[in-house]
Amino acid sequence: MDILILGGTQWLGRELAREAVRRGHDVTCLARGEGGEVAPGARLVVGDRSRPDAYDALGDAEWDAVIDVTRQPGFARGAADALAPRARHWTFISSGNVYARHDEPGADESAELLPPLESGESTPETYGEAKSAIESAYGEAVGGRLLVIRPGLIGGPGDASGRSGYWVARAARDDEPMLVPAIGGSAAQFIDVRDLVGWTLDSIERGLTGRFNAVGDRSTFGAFLDASQAVGGYRGEVAVATPDWLSAQGVAEWSGDESLPLWIIDADWQAFQDRSNAAARAEGLELRPVDETLADLLLWEREQGLDRARRAGLSAARERELVAALRAAGAGRPEE
Repeated sequence: MDILILGGTQWLGRELAREAVRRGHDVTCLARGEGGEVAPGARLVVGDRSRPDAYDALGDAEWDAVIDVTRQPGFARGAADALAPRARHWTFISSGNVYARHDEPGADESAELLPPLESGESTPETYGEAKSAIESAYGEAVGGRLLVIRPGLIGGPGDASGRSGYWVARAARDDEPMLVPAIGGSAAQFIDVRDLVGWTLDSIERGLTGRFNAVGDRSTFGAFLDASQAVGGYRGEVAVATPDWLSAQGVAEWSGDESLPLWIIDADWQAFQDRSNAAARAEGLELRPVDETLADLLLWEREQGLDRARRAGLSAARERELVAALRAAGAGRPEE
């Protein structure tokens, strides 16, 4: 197939290009070329999607499939105008953030969406509305040729956000007391990037259309932590702190500097990591075991350096400070 990827120089787009090339497809990536290199074997066409001539370098080529991962509605509207008539199949990698509510465990694709963002540019605060707008724009432009994939948290080797790899990397780093939030029974759900990419390309190859939650199987933070500790070989104590105590100490939730990844305070978001993947499963989505993902992720984390400054997670020094404060306050309990 002749596949055009709008982007393709950052993690997910590059992995899509890499796997498509491996499968024997001809892959072109339209990008500014500033975010990284394209996968070996793919062709880079330089284009700035903020400019009206962004797609001129593609000429009048026609495509068996177009894939877009953008978060900018203006980019999507421009692509739809320029390319929709020349694409046999169109895939948009959307997000679970498009849903209006995140407090319904097991919700499926029929759940209400956020209103589409009217602006052409999104911000972190309007990410969900922006993705919703792009779904709408492509739905109008390509109709029944559209495949919309809504991942939640994407993890696995190459996850530069640091979220999916923090706990297994922490488990492998040392056996000093590990600080964890007291959310063992809370939902935790992620999909290995390789499983997401594989199913996306399988779906494109057979012309699948529709809207699908491409997420991992429903599980809990406790199960994910146990698996991370087992893969990382952790043998130390676990210091459990309540979310309220952690928040009072300035520990960030979910992601970011000096955070504890994957925990969410807001009750309205407790099911963000708890969506149904039944529709995608019925269409062939296969998921590797979590411990396999964690083992491969740990290899990648070791290559990056277990003691490096992270985009998500606690530094060793900050964790020691917090554990000492927790014990001094009698607010937590060590667990073997």
